[in-house]
Amino acid sequence: QVQLMESGGGSVQAGGSLRLSCAASAYTGSSYSMGWFRQAPGKEREGVAFIDSTGDTNYEDSVKGRFTISRDTAKDILYLHMNNLQPEDTAMYYCAAGSIATLDPTPYSYWGQGTQVTVSS
Repeated sequence: QVQLMESGGGSVQAGGSLRLSCAASAYTGSSYSMGWFRQAPGKEREGVAFIDSTGDTNYEDSVKGRFTISRDTAKDILYLHMNNLQPEDTAMYYCAAGSIATLDPTPYSYWGQGTQVTVSS
């Protein structure tokens, strides 16, 4: 069983930056792919970025060039560096762990509780 806890959300103005962190209760480095997802009110949960067990990454088109996913396998912490934030990035952000590296949230087995990101114009 893997427990995940996100932190680092907050309120920023457009153009600002935030770094989200996701701490895992158990070792995930070589076993799981990790992803960041977000859900805005009234919308479905969508994949933002993932990193697999080899370190390969992929991003949703709207965040490419602005967001960077990384992981510290020694500390079992997943990060999402978000630059040039825009109002449309406003959502609850979740980290997840699973055996398949994908932007589709369905295969992920373990989820955190989420951290809110609010971007004002």
